[in-house]
Amino acid sequence: MTVTWSSYSSYLVIVVLIVLAPGPDTMVMLKNSLSGGTRGGFLTTAGIFVANAVQGTAAALGLGVVIAQSQPVFVTLKWVGAAYLVFLGFQALRGAWRGDYSGVTAVKQQRSSGFRRFREGFLSNITNPKVLVLYLSVLPQFLDPVTTSAWHALLLAYTVAVLGAIWLLTLLFFVHRVRTWLERRKVRRALDGVTGTALVGFGAALVFES
Repeated sequence: MTVTWSSYSSYLVIVVLIVLAPGPDTMVMLKNSLSGGTRGGFLTTAGIFVANAVQGTAAALGLGVVIAQSQPVFVTLKWVGAAYLVFLGFQALRGAWRGDYSGVTAVKQQRSSGFRRFREGFLSNITNPKVLVLYLSVLPQFLDPVTTSAWHALLLAYTVAVLGAIWLLTLLFFVHRVRTWLERRKVRRALDGVTGTALVGFGAALVFES
């Protein structure tokens, strides 16, 4: 079958519900938007978008099935992803513990660590096997392996990446609007504590999930 507007609309509803659910991508973007400003959040979102597009491409072209069915590769990816989320979580928790949020330091970090923000967004997504599993579980419901072209599969895959980026940019806009309040030391420490704990929790859940 080809992708009709009716089936695509149903697909959009499912994707929107998935995108709105808070996950590691959301927490990594919030962490970096707090520590690196709007630029940090934007670059993190860009990294997440590129990783999403890569995983979506792999799933749409059939490579994702190979990865998911290769137990050593899948398990390694799961452990690397979990370790990286825990690492990012401890970074945020360390910032909350220290509570040092001087304006000069923040500006210097924002100017010097652009690639690091992009890299953190990219790696947190690309090493999360649950993203690939998401593609592999949702896409086949709207595709016919006999009649559906690769372009239609890519359209569905990239829809996830685009909608995910739009949602993160919306959150980033909200963070920018309330930045004055967020820059208060007590608020910042509390948010770093929450995001750090959430990232560690996501990493632990990834390890223990079968």
